[in-house]
Amino acid sequence: MPEVIFNGPAGRLEGRYHPNSTPNSPVAIILHPHPQFGGTMNNPIVHALYYMFVRREFSVLRFNFRGVGRSQGLFDNGIGELSDAAAALDWLQTFNRDAPTCWIAGFSFGSWISMQLLMRRPEIDGFISIAPPANLYDFSFLAPCPSSGLMINGDKDGVVPPDDVVKLVERLKTQKGIVIDHQVVSGGNHFFEETMDEMIGVVENYLDRRLKEDQAA
Repeated sequence: MPEVIFNGPAGRLEGRYHPNSTPNSPVAIILHPHPQFGGTMNNPIVHALYYMFVRREFSVLRFNFRGVGRSQGLFDNGIGELSDAAAALDWLQTFNRDAPTCWIAGFSFGSWISMQLLMRRPEIDGFISIAPPANLYDFSFLAPCPSSGLMINGDKDGVVPPDDVVKLVERLKTQKGIVIDHQVVSGGNHFFEETMDEMIGVVENYLDRRLKEDQAA
């Protein structure tokens, strides 16, 4: 799990990168929650997602948005953070030019940024959006959503009301050509503090199914 420093739009960005030893391995990037509320690349959910992809032989990158940890710059209300995410994906791809598939995962604020990056980067084949803050940010840019993916939230989320996530998912499900899976973790709060294993288990099952479908295609 080497520490990496790479150039971003506002200066250097700090990350952790796991390069898979298998040639032409798939790639994934993980985005952390809101920087102004303690979000970092070492968030437990980000950490768990990172190793979930590592176990499936992905080359994986997680990093700190501008102004977090050793990353330079200042919080930019999402605009700059989206540019950071694009720079991180560029960096990841320079070392994995022949990756057969590319995934993105984000938690809370990170899921909002990840879905915006999804709209801009057609090479992203799938997404995992954990506790998407549908009540706090506008997701109307997903028109249409370009890739199939998973949205997951807890039924005890006190930050993002579950009904708001349902409305977002229902709106996306009306689009043709993609499949949005939606799973609700019983007893899960916004941070899945008591239900982390259950949440990651749901994500693992979904990712394994998608990867198997891709291999069969």
